[in-house]
Amino acid sequence: MKQKQHTIQKPSSYTGIGLHTGKQATITFRPAPENAGIVFVRTDLEGQPEVPALVDFVVRDDSIDSLRGTNLQKDGVMIYTVEHVMAALAGLQIDNVRVELSAPEPPVGDGSAMPFVNVLLEAGLQPQKAPKNFLVIEDTLAYHDEARGIDIVALPLNDFRITVMIDYKNPALGSQHSGLFSLEKEFITEFAPARTFCFLHEVEMLIDQGLIRGGNLENAIVICDKPLEEINKAAICQTLGIKEDISVGENGILNNRPLRFKNEPARHKLLDLLGDLYLVGAPILGQILAARPGHQSNIEFARKLRHYYKNQQLKRRYQHMPQKGVVFDFQAVQRILPHRYPFLFVDRIVEFEPGKRIVGVKNVTGNEEFFQGHFPGHPIMPGVLIVEAMAQTGGIMLLNNEADQEDKLVYFMGMDNVRFRKPVFPGATLVFELEMIKRRANTCKMAGKAFVDGELVAEAEMMAAIVPRNQQQG
Repeated sequence: MKQKQHTIQKPSSYTGIGLHTGKQATITFRPAPENAGIVFVRTDLEGQPEVPALVDFVVRDDSIDSLRGTNLQKDGVMIYTVEHVMAALAGLQIDNVRVELSAPEPPVGDGSAMPFVNVLLEAGLQPQKAPKNFLVIEDTLAYHDEARGIDIVALPLNDFRITVMIDYKNPALGSQHSGLFSLEKEFITEFAPARTFCFLHEVEMLIDQGLIRGGNLENAIVICDKPLEEINKAAICQTLGIKEDISVGENGILNNRPLRFKNEPARHKLLDLLGDLYLVGAPILGQILAARPGHQSNIEFARKLRHYYKNQQLKRRYQHMPQKGVVFDFQAVQRILPHRYPFLFVDRIVEFEPGKRIVGVKNVTGNEEFFQGHFPGHPIMPGVLIVEAMAQTGGIMLLNNEADQEDKLVYFMGMDNVRFRKPVFPGATLVFELEMIKRRANTCKMAGKAFVDGELVAEAEMMAAIVPRNQQQG
């Protein structure tokens, strides 16, 4: 895989009609600077609003999801069926590009990613100086939908591979599988040309929903899974622009249209998955295995990977040397918190989910300064310092991936339900577990517990405010 970020050398355009909207559209790819990512731009709207190509902006509205594609939305601006464009960019390993559209939906072309691949190759790929920001799969990540029999798994691998199996339990299609093991060697010739497909029984449903207005037998494979006597031939012919009589081919495809690959449907499902997962915002180093995937499952899995990636980026910002079983070591903690000796009470973070949950550790040694006076001859860690240590751990939980995080401080505003259950003596290892209860703008409420050897020693609910580091107090 390419290790440096890439854009394109010059603008390049392609014009056609959208699959579902049927509207004429011109898509223009333009170069973008390092770390700009992929951004869609609606040039037909006032102000030319932009929509980042990230899973964060994928539409959740079921009524819109019925378009059977992946759709983006930001501030009311829609971009429909982006998966083939994203697949082309992912397959060519392009990181930064502006994608301008003169309509809400890209042209469907021949129903594959190949038209976009050709346009991008015509523009020329341009390496950039910055290294790629990979999503590195370090753990097994899985998505499972019992009702629909869908499974998607990401496994650690120092490369990128993707394998897809489909099984519609339908004799017209049967079981198929396909695997991509090298983007450089296989994507353009073996997967980019694979066209979208649907079953004959779905065509009438799509027509009734006002979709596939730009569909025809040149940009979609229609698999015959029901007798022609049971369909509305007139409506299908009108919508798909079929002038001749329709028939079931020997290959089970409407009007005997030839397949480009024996397993073209499986290859197209892999193409869709490749495009949908690129909405994570980074290329993947790992192996993806998928059984019976669809856009909805792809997006749910992409959301999980996006969350994993953001956490990974956040950890890398502070934890320069990875350590097994440690999220942030003491040096990383000092990069995050403003506290210093003798008032820094967190040694390391061992579990971390930004804004949701965190687990920190404090080794209580006999050399702690406070033991000199609390109490001579009978050293006990002050309860208020246990709460302070919980508060410091909670402050780390409020971290996110914003660039100005170092300019923020956490002020604690109040405590409720504080309880001290057992004394803490020198030699103890304190484990702090905190969970977010409520978060509103710049304030939050957290529940914290402190344990020694698995036994609860203290607990409290804490309220805090996030303020600029340079804020002056009156």
